[in-house]
Amino acid sequence: MVCLLTQSGNICAVVGMLFRGIWTLRRRCCTGPLLLLGIALGLFYHTLTIDRDSNEFKSSQRDQRNKSVVSDYKLLLKHPEKLISLLEASQTDSFVQHSKRSCAGKAIILTGQQAPTDTEVQLYQRVLQQQGYHVDQARFAETSATLRQDRRDGRDWSVLVCLKGSEKSCLRKINFARPYHHQRVNIIPAFSGAFLDMGGVCRFLTDSKLSGVTLPILPSACTPGTPDNAEYERMQPDIHSYSDNHGLNTIVNVYILVTSASPLTAFVHHTALVRTHLDKNSYAKELQVFFRERLGPVASLQASEHMKRIISDILKAALLTTQESSSPRCQLCFQLMTFTLHYNASHPVVVKLQTDLHFDEMKDPDFDAQISNEYMLEDVLKLLFPACISEAREPTEENQLKYGGCEWPNSLCLPPEDLHLLQQFNQHLKRPGPFQLLYPISPPDHLFHDLIQKSLVAQDYEWRPALMALLQQLSLYYTRRNQTESMEDPKSPGHGEAKPDPSDSLSRKGKCVDPHLRQLYTHPPMLLMPTFNPWVKEYRAEVPFDVITIRIRPEPVSSQCHIHLDEHRGPKMANYPVGLGNNKINILVMDDSEAEPVVMTIYTLHIYRESRPSLPMFDEYVMCSFVQDCGLVVRPDQPCGLEQILGMRSSEEAQASPRPCVSGDEPGRWVIPCLSCSDNRTCDWREVDWQPDSCYHPLLDQPQLQTCMMDRKVLFIGDSTNRGMMYYLIERVNTTLEDWDKAHDTIVYHNLNQGRTIISYSYYPQFWLPKAQRPTFQRALQQLIARSQPLENSPQTVLVAGGVQWLNLNHLRTIQQVLEREGLQNIMVVVKSLGMGFHLPVDGIRFLPQSGVQELYNVNKNILKSAKHLGYEVIDTLSITIGRYKEFLQGRCACHFHEVYKLPFPTADSQRTLKTLRHDKESALRANEPPGMPQQEEELGRGRATLSQPNVSYHVKGPVNKIYSEILLSRICVNRDVNRTIRPH
Repeated sequence: MVCLLTQSGNICAVVGMLFRGIWTLRRRCCTGPLLLLGIALGLFYHTLTIDRDSNEFKSSQRDQRNKSVVSDYKLLLKHPEKLISLLEASQTDSFVQHSKRSCAGKAIILTGQQAPTDTEVQLYQRVLQQQGYHVDQARFAETSATLRQDRRDGRDWSVLVCLKGSEKSCLRKINFARPYHHQRVNIIPAFSGAFLDMGGVCRFLTDSKLSGVTLPILPSACTPGTPDNAEYERMQPDIHSYSDNHGLNTIVNVYILVTSASPLTAFVHHTALVRTHLDKNSYAKELQVFFRERLGPVASLQASEHMKRIISDILKAALLTTQESSSPRCQLCFQLMTFTLHYNASHPVVVKLQTDLHFDEMKDPDFDAQISNEYMLEDVLKLLFPACISEAREPTEENQLKYGGCEWPNSLCLPPEDLHLLQQFNQHLKRPGPFQLLYPISPPDHLFHDLIQKSLVAQDYEWRPALMALLQQLSLYYTRRNQTESMEDPKSPGHGEAKPDPSDSLSRKGKCVDPHLRQLYTHPPMLLMPTFNPWVKEYRAEVPFDVITIRIRPEPVSSQCHIHLDEHRGPKMANYPVGLGNNKINILVMDDSEAEPVVMTIYTLHIYRESRPSLPMFDEYVMCSFVQDCGLVVRPDQPCGLEQILGMRSSEEAQASPRPCVSGDEPGRWVIPCLSCSDNRTCDWREVDWQPDSCYHPLLDQPQLQTCMMDRKVLFIGDSTNRGMMYYLIERVNTTLEDWDKAHDTIVYHNLNQGRTIISYSYYPQFWLPKAQRPTFQRALQQLIARSQPLENSPQTVLVAGGVQWLNLNHLRTIQQVLEREGLQNIMVVVKSLGMGFHLPVDGIRFLPQSGVQELYNVNKNILKSAKHLGYEVIDTLSITIGRYKEFLQGRCACHFHEVYKLPFPTADSQRTLKTLRHDKESALRANEPPGMPQQEEELGRGRATLSQPNVSYHVKGPVNKIYSEILLSRICVNRDVNRTIRPH
C-alpha cells in the first residue's frame, strides 16, 4: 500500500510540471485542441514508464518470493511431518475454512439409462446425503436445472456423478465449462479418449510418443467383449517369474481408483475378482491374501509390487498421449477402472481395460456382482468424501500482503487447486480404508521419467515437479509409518484395513447392534414404494403378469445381524413365486449370537402381481384356442399358443356340441375371443372358457344343484387344491360361504343346504410332520370315513380324492381296499388328477424342470386310465391347468388356482349359521406344524367365521378352480333324475 501511495505522488508531481510547461506554450502559439492533445500524449508516456517500473518491481518481488518458496519446499521434503502439519492447519485456516453454506454443498447425479429407484442411484444419494451434500438428480446435464442455471463461474455444485448412459452429456458439460478447483466429477476426460477402441487397438497405444516403450498389455484390451486369450498366448512377455517353484494360471480383475490425472494419483482396492483355471466362476478375494496363498509370503509381495508397476505404467502412458488442449484439465476429477490381468506362470499381462467397475462371471451375476459393485462404490465415496468439500474465499489485497505478497492465501503459497489436491492426497493416505496406494510411489520409478519431464516442459507447468516431489514424500512418509506400526504390533490390521472401535464391546462379541437393512435387492428389480430407507419397515411393489418369480436378497447394515425370510429358520436369500394379486414377504433381521435367536426388526414387502393384459371384446373379433403356453411346453405333440378356430364366431358356437360329456377327462382346450390370435394381449380374458372337443359339461343352476345334493354326504381327502374345490361346492350349494379355514386336519360341515347336506374334509399328506409320524393314506381315509358316519353304501355318498402331485396308482388300490372293507364299494368316487405346480425354481421345495412336467403328464394319463378302470369318476385337472400355469395365486408351490377372501359386506343369506365340527386329535397335530408350513399352502384372506361372527361372509375366486369345480359338480349330479333338466356348460 505504501508503494502504491508513493507511485501516486510521483504521478501527481509529473502531471503538475507538464501542465505548467504546456500552459506557457499555449500563451505563445498553441490552440486549445492542440494543447489538449499534447497533455494526453504526455500523460500516456509517463504512465507507460511508471507501469514498466512497477512491473520490474513486482517481478523482483516474485523472484525473491520464489526463492523463498523453493527454500521452503526443500525443508518440507526433508521433514514431511511439517508438510502434513501445514496441510492440516490450512484446512482450518480462516481463509479456507468451511462455511455453513458450502458445507451443505450440492451434488448432482446424472442417472442416464438408470432409473432413479435403481439401487446404485440410491447408494450415491444415500452416501452423499450422509456426508452433508444436497443431492439433485437428472437424466442428463442438459436436463439438470442446476447445471442449466449454473453461474458463469460454475460454483453452484460441488460433485457431479455421471452414471451409465450420461457420460457423453457429462463430457460436454466439462468441455463447455471447465470445473472449478473444488469441483469433482467421476470422469477423467483424458481417459475417455485414451482408452477408446480403434479398430481392435487401444487408442493410446497408437501414439508415436510411446514408440520404443514396451507395455504388458494386449493391443485389443480396450475392445468390448471377452479378452482374446489366443492373442495373449502368442505374446512372449519378457518378465521373470517371481518364484521358480510357484506359478499362476489365473484371471484377476483389479479395481483402481484414479483420484487425479494431472498429476497422477491412484489407489488400488484390496478386493479383487479371481478365477483360476480350475474355477468355473470368478469370486471376490482379498488380493494380497490370494497372492500369499498361491506364491508364498516373499513372492506375493513381489507379485503385488509388479502388478502395481504394470498398471501405473499403463496409466502414465495413457496420460502422456493426451494433450491438455484436447482434454479440459479437471484437477479433482476421479475415475474408477477395472484392469483384467492374466497370470501365466506369474507373468501378468493386461488383457482387458475398462473405465468402470465390472464383476463379470461371478456365480450369481444378479446379486453377487451388483452387491460387490455397490460395496466397492461405497468404499470409494467414503474415501473421496469424508466430509463436504467447501470452496475457499477469494484472496484479497490485504490477504496477499499478510502472506508476504504471495499470490495465494495459504502458507504453502500454492494455487487453490494444488492445495486441494495435496490436502485430499494427505487425507487418503491417512485414512485409506480398504485402499492401498498405487501411485505415486517413492522412490520414483524411471521408466517414464524422461517422457514425463519432456511433457511437463512442453505444457509449461514449472510448479509440477515440486508438487510431484511433495506427493511422493507424503507417500514415503505414510508407507514408513505403516511399516513401523505393523512391526510394533503384528496383530494390528494391515495397511488399508479399518481398525475396530474398542468401545464397541457388543460388536466384538458378535451382537447385532444395528438391526437395519442396508439395501433390499430383488431380481428383477422392483420399484419400491416408498423408496428404500433403512428406517422404513413396510414397502409395496407391483410387477407385471409375466413376472412369476422374484428373487430377493436383503443386505444388513451390520455383518453381525442375520437375515431370515418369513420365519426364524428361513433362508437369507430366496426365490419366491409371485401369485396373481397380493403377496407378502416378511424379512426378519435377527441376532443369532445367543442360544435362542432374537428377532430385532421385521421388514414387510407387499408385492402385487397384475392380471393378464386384456382388451374388452369388440364387434370385430375372432375365436382363438390354446392347449398350452409356449413358455412351458408340456405336450410336444401339440401346438403352443393361440390358434384361430376357423368358422367359429362366438363361445356359444363352441359350446353347441349335441351331447354331454361322459367323463371328466374329455380332451379339450381353452377358447377365447381376440382381435388377433397372434397377440394374446388383444384377447378378452374375462371371456375365456374351457371347451371339450366333442361334448359339453352340463352346468347346474342353483335349484338343480341343491336338489342334486339333497341328503348327500360328500367326503374330501387331499391337499389344499382339493380343499379349494370343497369350499367352492359349499358356496355354490349354500349360496354363501360363512366359514372357511385353511384346515390341515379333519373337519365336518353340518347344516348345509338347509341341513340336508353334510361335507367332511381330511388333509393329506401332512408333509410338515416327521416322516415317521405322518399318517398313511389308508389311516387318513379310514379316520375320515369313521368321522363322517353314518354313511350310505350308494352314490348318495361321494368320496373326492386327489391333490397336486402326490396321487399315484397305489392310492387308487388303497381306496378300493378300504371301501370294500368298510362295505362302501357302491359309493361314488371322484378322482381329481394331478395339477400344475412345483414348476418354478423356488427355494425350500422341490422343483420340476420341463422334462419333469412332461413326465408328469404321462403319469397323469395312467392315473386317469386306472381310475376309470376301477369305475371311478375322474377330473383331468392337469390338462386344464397346463395352459394357464402362470395364473396361480399365492403359495410357494405355484399350484393354487383359488383364493378365499372376506367380502366387504355379508350376503343376504349369510345370517344362517354354519355348524362346524373340528376333531381334537387332528387339531392337536397342528401344534407340531413348523412355522414354514403355512407359507407353502398360502392363500389370501385369513380367519374363519364362527358362531360369534354370523355376519362374516367369504368368497372363493379363481377362474381356473371354477372350471374344474364345476366339472366336479357336473360329474356328481349326472343321473337319471337330474340329467333331464341340466343345461350345457
